[in-house]
Order: sequence, then structure tokens, then C-alpha cells
Amino acid sequence: MIAFGPSICSDWSRATSKEWLETNGLGGYASSTVAGANTRRYHGLLVAALRAPTQRTLLLSKLEETLAVGDVEYDLSCNQYPGVIHPQGYQHLREFRFGPFPTFVYEVGEGRPTRFEKTVTMCRGRNLVIIRYRLLESHGTVGLIARPIVNCRDHHHLTHENPGFDTSAQVSGARDVVTIAPCHGVPPLTVHLPHAYFEPSGYWYHNFEYPQEAARGLDYREDQYSPGHFTCQLEQGDTNYLVASIEPLRDFDPAAAMEAERARRTALLTPWPAAPEEIRQLVVATDAFLVSRSPEEPDRADGIMAGYHWFEEWGRDAMISLPGLALVTGRFDAARKVLRSFADHRRDGLIANRIPDVDERPHYNTADATLWMFWAAQKYLDYTGDRGFVIGELLPILLEMLEWHVRGTDYSIGMDDDGLLRAGEAGTQLTWMDAKVGDRVMTPRHGKPVEINALWHNALRFVEDLGAHHAGPTADRVAARFQDRFWSEDLGYLYDVVDGSVPADGSLRPNQLLALSLPYPALEGNRARAVIAAVKRDLLTPYGLRTLSPRDARYRGRCQGDQWARDSAYHQGTVWPWLLGPFITAHMRVAESRDAARLEAVPWLHGLWPHLCDAGLGQLSEIFDGDPPHHPRGCIAQAWSVAEVLRAAVEDLELARASK
Repeated sequence: MIAFGPSICSDWSRATSKEWLETNGLGGYASSTVAGANTRRYHGLLVAALRAPTQRTLLLSKLEETLAVGDVEYDLSCNQYPGVIHPQGYQHLREFRFGPFPTFVYEVGEGRPTRFEKTVTMCRGRNLVIIRYRLLESHGTVGLIARPIVNCRDHHHLTHENPGFDTSAQVSGARDVVTIAPCHGVPPLTVHLPHAYFEPSGYWYHNFEYPQEAARGLDYREDQYSPGHFTCQLEQGDTNYLVASIEPLRDFDPAAAMEAERARRTALLTPWPAAPEEIRQLVVATDAFLVSRSPEEPDRADGIMAGYHWFEEWGRDAMISLPGLALVTGRFDAARKVLRSFADHRRDGLIANRIPDVDERPHYNTADATLWMFWAAQKYLDYTGDRGFVIGELLPILLEMLEWHVRGTDYSIGMDDDGLLRAGEAGTQLTWMDAKVGDRVMTPRHGKPVEINALWHNALRFVEDLGAHHAGPTADRVAARFQDRFWSEDLGYLYDVVDGSVPADGSLRPNQLLALSLPYPALEGNRARAVIAAVKRDLLTPYGLRTLSPRDARYRGRCQGDQWARDSAYHQGTVWPWLLGPFITAHMRVAESRDAARLEAVPWLHGLWPHLCDAGLGQLSEIFDGDPPHHPRGCIAQAWSVAEVLRAAVEDLELARASK
């Protein structure tokens, strides 16, 4: 359990720097800060996935809660407006817990204080949120006033007061239910607080400020609407449940739903009774990213969200993340469905790079996502022994993909005369270093990138070992050409790109690690150990690996500012935790003493463990600054950060293994 006391809860800066996340397995989520203030456009109590796992729409932004104790009212909420924090309810916050649900404990009043608890829960497969209120201690009856702040927008956008926003609200039940449908084509939002009385008093709140958006150089002020407020009375020991939903609430039991969700999450840890607490936390974190495209089958888990709050499904991220998210955790059925889903939606030998969050066709602009699928299939076979699926169903598709790569496919992706893969053309960004602003590709890497050819060699060797005949070059030939073309005796490590529009790129980057870490390495022996030494010397930090050596003139140590500033630093020194996975695997593989290598590598994760209680609580961030103190940036919860750290910790460092 992650828990904070008054020293953090009542400190505005610290309490707003820590964010919690609840997910529903459909792509929807609830998220905010420990303080209870929304500091991002993505924060809200109900961001529903209208077309799972996409079309994520903010419907309930927050609840403005007030406790009436005797003749005194105490505001529990807080917001940032221009020049002021109002109200300042965080000053009453005495405790925050996250395990399994975010829970807030407030104390108000003099002498013997009134203690009030609020818990936020999302349930898998439901586009609804449950807010449980409990009066823990009081001298007598306490009044609770809860004002819903509603919205109706894509979670990437902002709202301003406008006549197109339908403010009409329908009160029903015993005046304890309110329904509002602000936007045409979006399901109405129903909010129910039993034993309460809803008083219509519509009001626009103007100029909510989101400082995280301001820091990213984006629009950061928003107007939001409240249709009125609920009032109910609580005695000491009373519990009440507010439910906000776009689904029918008839016969819905929030107490039973919360208990079922608690049991479901607890069961995720059943196979890990003796694992270190950090490993158990990562196992729980994996659950947020496995999503279903079918609300009728919430446990189907046939998709992987790349990161929260703003990423959708990405093929590259899904294939890299699949082993850590679904295989290490024993969710083999989910792994099989994800592989099948991406295989079914291929085009011209490529799986989708990105499946957008709106009505757009998938994007196929990637040279590596398809090759990562071979790795994911290898890992699936290693964990499950399911040769029927891999050989009977996947192998024909994998062979078709190889054929496309041999003869050439989109974006100039194809085999060159030497048997290596080339990729890239003007205006494209095809590798994982894919930042682009307008027409400017920040890290082009056109030609023959080192990791693309390491993946190519691995894919060829995999199908050969399955006994299949393919149209491409032999893996032996590719391995020989790989070492001839990529090894630099002068540098003592591998070139990053060869045969591009400029001479071989000798940038010291982590991409070369894949030549060592994949199941079929393209580089071994002393050369492999030299690569590890160079990467460890210049790229290793307490939070992952830098994407460029600090000794390079193009190095950027801070990933902050507007989009141009951030994207120009995104792969020019910024630290990525997911790279610890291949680095640890490669380090362990080339070590002369596995025991000594393990002793050296275990501390490389120690910087990340405290981070589980920072930024995205219980999660690992997308990126960190390259320069100390390595401030977390980007998404607060990133699939491949969690997946690759967990995989390496379990597979390579043997920190814990699930019981059978």
C-alpha cells in the first residue's frame, strides 16, 4: 500500500506532484492528484471509453465536496484559478492511501475533529465510477454537499462556455438522481447519490487552470459546468455511495461492485506471495494496460494501451510490452489474443504502428513493430509451449511478413542487396525514435538502423529454428554482414545507422543493445562486452538509459517546454526506463560470472523503486530528464516501462517468480 500523511497531503506542491490512476479495462480511466486538484486536461473522475478502448471522453471532471459540521462549512476540494488556489480543501487532508483504491481521509473542526473518508473506484468492464463516502468520526450529524462538475469533450481537448453545451438536467428517483446530456451523440451522464436531495442550481465555473499543461506549452484554462448539488446527512459510521455512469444503474450495487473489484485485483497477486513489494506493485500496475475492445467481454484483454493518459494502442509498444504484461504475469490467453488481433490487422506485411483514438484508419509507419512481433511470439512459445498457435496460426503470417520485407513494402522498408534491412524516406520516422513536429523529423535514422537489423536477424533465426523455409537470406549471412557493417573498431561499439544519406552514424545510443539482448544475438563475445561497457559508462542512470551520450554535441539534458522543445530532446539524451530491460538482459548474457553480474545489476533498479511512490503512483513514468535529478516527464504510466522492468527483474535477475 502506498500511503502519505499530513506532511505531503497538506503541502500543495508535493500533493499535486503525485497523481493516481484508476482504469476500467476498456481504455477509460479516473485520475487526479493526491490534493484532489486537477492539474491536467486529462484529469477527471470519469473519462469513459465510448468505443472501447478508444473515443475517450471526459464526462465527470470532479466533485466539489463540502462538510457541514454544526454551523460551519468546510470545503474539501481545491482548484487552481488565475492567481489563487480555491477552495483549499487539501489543508484538511490528513491521509492518502492507494491500495487497491485511492482513498482520502480528511479532518475538520477543533478539539475532537470530524474524520471523513472518500474512496474512488473503477470496475473492470464498466464505464462508471464509484465514490464511497464514510463518516469515520463525528460529534453528531454531519451534512455532505457534493456538487458534480461535468464536461463533455474528447480527453485531449478543452471546453469553454458555449451555447452548444446543453445544460438542461433531469432530476429523478427520490430527487437523488440527476441526468445530463450536454453533447449530441454522447450517452447521457447519470449521477446517483442515495438518500440525498439534488438541488438544481446550474452554474459555469470559469478558468480552471491546469499547470501541467502550461508547463508543456499548451492551452491550460477551461470552463466547466455544474448542474447543481446533492445534500445528504451522515451519522458516525455511515457509508454512502455516489455513482456516476453512462450505463443503466438499475439494480447496480456499488458496495458489491467495489468488493468484487477488490477481490479481482487481490487475485492478481495470488501467484506472487513471496515476491518483494516492488515486484508485486509492478504486477498490479500491468493490469491498467491490458484492455478489451468488447464491453460485453471485459476480461477478453485483446489490446494494450501504450500509456496513460494520452497514448492509445501502438503496435511497437504492444509487442515490446506483451511479455512483461501478459507472460510474466501468467495471462497467456490475453497474450494470444493480442498477437492474433495485431496479426489480423496487418497490411502489406506490416502490423499497425498506431491505432488512433478517433475515427481514423490505423497508421502503418513503422519499421520495427512487425519485427518485434517475432520476439513476442518467441516469448509466448517459451512461456506456454503452445506450438499449435505459434506454428499452426502465427507462422504462416510471419513468413508472409518476411516475404514482404524481402521484396519491399511501404516507406522504403525492404531488404538491400547485402541481406540487411533498409528503411526510411523523406518526412518519415519509422523507428522507435519517432519524434516529429510538423514536417520536421527529429531523429530521422534513414538507412539501416542497428536495432532494425538486429530484429531482422532474430526474426530469420526464429523461423529457421521452427523448421520453416522462407524467402529471405539465411540468418548466418545476415549475422556476418551485420558485424561487418555495424562494428566500429575505432569507437569500440556499434554504429547506430549505416548506409544512410551521411557516413555511418557513430552516435552512442542504446539501440545497439538489441544486438545482444534478443533471443538470437547478432553480436557476442568481447565485442558485446565492449558495447555493455560503453553503454554503462555514458547512458546508464538511476532511472533507465539515456538515448544519447552526454558527450555528444546534440545532447539535451532536459525534456521540457513546448512541443518543439520537448520533441527535440525526446530521443537526444532523455532517459527511458524501458531500456533497462534489454540492457539487463544483455548484461547478464555476456557476463563471465552470472552471480557477479546479478549483484551488479540489481542496484540498477533501486532508483525506480522510490519512483513508484512519485509521479504516477504505483506506476513507472514514460521518460526522465537526462540530467540529474532526472525529473520524471511524459506519461505517468507507461506500458513498456512497467513491462520491461518487470520482465528483466523476474527473468534475468530472478527477483521473484510466480508460483505455478
